[in-house]
Amino acid sequence: LRQERARQISPMKRQFLIAYEDPLMLAVVKPAGLLVHGDQTEKKNTLVNQVTGYLMEQGEYQPGREKTFTPAAVNRLDRNTSGLVLFGKTSGAVQSLNQMIRERGYLDKYYLAIVWGELDHTLHLKSRMEKDQEKNRIAVLEEGAGEGKLMETIARPLSVRQGFTQVEVELITGRTHQIRAHLADAGYPIIGDEKYGDRGRNKLLAERFGLTSQFLHASRIRFQDALPPVAHLAGLEITAPLPRRLEKIKQELSL
Repeated sequence: LRQERARQISPMKRQFLIAYEDPLMLAVVKPAGLLVHGDQTEKKNTLVNQVTGYLMEQGEYQPGREKTFTPAAVNRLDRNTSGLVLFGKTSGAVQSLNQMIRERGYLDKYYLAIVWGELDHTLHLKSRMEKDQEKNRIAVLEEGAGEGKLMETIARPLSVRQGFTQVEVELITGRTHQIRAHLADAGYPIIGDEKYGDRGRNKLLAERFGLTSQFLHASRIRFQDALPPVAHLAGLEITAPLPRRLEKIKQELSL
């Protein structure tokens, strides 16, 4: 049984990059197109399985000896969003990192995006959301709505040119599709976003740049504070540069 389990998560081609690693935590850069966890369309080639295979190769995880623990991602990105994903290597690290993700005052998470429209001021967006499970889409409700989960997003313009704005987005809460839905609802949809964006204008960008998914990248995580056994992370900032294809689009748009 143990041999069978080891075969199921055997090492596969590594698509992620390593941004930071210590004995308790691993921060990787996920490419767009790779699922963090499996779904009905893909169960084997996922970021979690690739990272598990990597840790097995390094001798840091031996599934035959572990009865209950497997390395786990503590934050999640949409399939077509690239960027930083954190993994705990021990049960204690996973528990503390999960608590730090849930509670305020520990981690600041930042994303880079390019949106339609010329944004000349910081957006501080607060509202509630409801998820349509069947369509895998969320609806943005008024902040004062009696139901729905609260979501909060801050978007700061970095550069503006000819109908486009590059923004840095800070996630205060972490809901499904939060950044994409919030920016679209505010009138600044992310370029390339087929679910929440402008399909007509996105088609033009697809023809020009081959961009067929949202221009959104989890670029930076800053630890304000940290809990044991990962207290050493306090003050650390981890960054991930834009993928080459997104950097090229940004340069061609002169942003």
